Amino acid sequence: MMLFLKLFLAHIIGDFFLQPNKWVKENEKKKLKSPKLYIHVIIHIILLALVLWDESLWPIITIIGVTHLAIDAIKLSFQKKKTKRLWFFIDQLSHILVITVCYFIFSKEVSNITIEFTETSILLLTCLLFLTIPVSIIMKTIFLKWNISELTKNNESLEDAGKYIGILERVLVFIFIVLGHWEAVGFLITAKSVFRFGDLRESKDRQLTEYILIGTLLSFGIAIITGILYNLLV
Repeated sequence: MMLFLKLFLAHIIGDFFLQPNKWVKENEKKKLKSPKLYIHVIIHIILLALVLWDESLWPIITIIGVTHLAIDAIKLSFQKKKTKRLWFFIDQLSHILVITVCYFIFSKEVSNITIEFTETSILLLTCLLFLTIPVSIIMKTIFLKWNISELTKNNESLEDAGKYIGILERVLVFIFIVLGHWEAVGFLITAKSVFRFGDLRESKDRQLTEYILIGTLLSFGIAIITGILYNLLV
């Protein structure tokens, strides 16, 4: 399990934290001619080398590095504007599948490797990181189906405020569940509902109301599921 967590942690950091949005746009525009695509893969290789820190594990790094480039290249070659959301999930599931295969192939060989972090701490860090920017990007990708900017054009708010509020609420829900304080989760959901009720009451747009409800439920739902899975695994 430790090997899988390390590989997944490197993937989350490389794909969501160390890949600026302007790189993504450049890759979509220039496709395989974009230098950022290859820099992105190199970053993944470096991250894998750092988290594994064992020269005998270079086969894992090589396999994931080569397949990561191949998967991203296929996505960029076939992705269209209408299929962007579909290819995002195909891309991520493909990367996770490769990581899973590597885990089952090499896990026995690395069972005796000395580790500085416990499995629980790696799992905790992975869950917390997943609930920040990765989930924000996943939700943004899901909402590509609707023209959100058109729905919210008359609603003034701080730049990126919604994203950071979502990150904070997901992290808090996760922490409360890990600590076993479900009543705090209920209080947080109630507090969020009270504030959102004002938005829903003032809004005359049914589509905006539905967008707010879906976003809120999806954000809390992902955080709750992540917290439950963490408790089941530790």
